[in-house]
Amino acid sequence: MTTERNNTLTTRTGFQFEVRRARPEDELTLAEFFTHVTPADLRFRFLGGVKVSHERLVSMTRSDDAGIYNFLALAMDGMLIAVATLACDEPPRRHGEVAICTRADHKHLGVSWELLSHIAKYAEELGLHTIESIENRENQAAIELEREMGFTVAAYPDDPTLVLVRRDLRSRPAE
Repeated sequence: MTTERNNTLTTRTGFQFEVRRARPEDELTLAEFFTHVTPADLRFRFLGGVKVSHERLVSMTRSDDAGIYNFLALAMDGMLIAVATLACDEPPRRHGEVAICTRADHKHLGVSWELLSHIAKYAEELGLHTIESIENRENQAAIELEREMGFTVAAYPDDPTLVLVRRDLRSRPAE
């Protein structure tokens, strides 16, 4: 089963960062992080123009739901550079939804790629069969990254502005 220790990841560009689960004391750090995210990325992450409220920060740092996992990616100097959520379905927990957001000044370093790869491995360890993400069609960078990682892209039911990207973890391609 998964452990709660920090994991040091290295991107293809050689950039290193640590990933760990979010904790209640991370709320202020998370609030500061979102001041370094572009308005478009906030819209893509939350699928709408969202001001990140105190309630949302609380939900990202404290979860009463055993099927929700919030992760923080921290540069080696401790700066929060990306956040990710894995929200699983009801037991027996075979399906999860992923959402990732990266600071504007840390894009194109491979952070999102490595963080998504880490989440996919975590999901496999949990026994999930699939992970998916709902993406705005305009978020071509995320959709292309997910395609490169073996996700399939399909129209999202009842909303032509969105797509559903899904990856079967039981037949995962080599990374």
